[in-house]
Amino acid sequence: MNKKIKKEELYLNNRQLIFQNRQNEKKAAELIIANHKLAFQNIEKEKRAAELIIANQELAFQNKEKEKRAAELIIANQELAFQNKEKEKRASELIIVNTALKKAEEYHKEYIKGLEKMMFMTSHRVRQPIANIIGLANLLEESINSPNELKEFSEYIKQSAIALDIFTNELTTFIFALEKKGKKKKKT
Repeated sequence: MNKKIKKEELYLNNRQLIFQNRQNEKKAAELIIANHKLAFQNIEKEKRAAELIIANQELAFQNKEKEKRAAELIIANQELAFQNKEKEKRASELIIVNTALKKAEEYHKEYIKGLEKMMFMTSHRVRQPIANIIGLANLLEESINSPNELKEFSEYIKQSAIALDIFTNELTTFIFALEKKGKKKKKT
């Protein structure tokens, strides 16, 4: 009996082992499928990692390019600031020159007015005494009847010469005043 029991036990044990082997095979098959899924997921993760590496490299490149552009913009801004300062300097220089030109223009206008006044004075106030002297000289040449007439003509010549002398002094004073005024305008 012992053998029969042992045989039955062995048979049962064998059956259990077969069942356990089938269970283990199922689990092994499930593990193989799970391993395939894990391998596939690892491959996908590696692809994503490779894509992320490429994207990170592209971002790093773009950041370097942005830094280059930023540096170029800083240099360009500095150049523009320098050019603006230079333009401001030129503008202030032009304002100074323009002011000087306006003063010179005013001086020349006044100088021209002075010259016109001198021409008027010369043509009117100088001509009269000269015409008197010429007229008296002609009278002297034509007729002198008495010493009184000579004295009278001499007095008229003297008055014309004095008028001419006074005007000459006035003209000289006027010219010096005009010149002095011009020098003052040039200084301011």
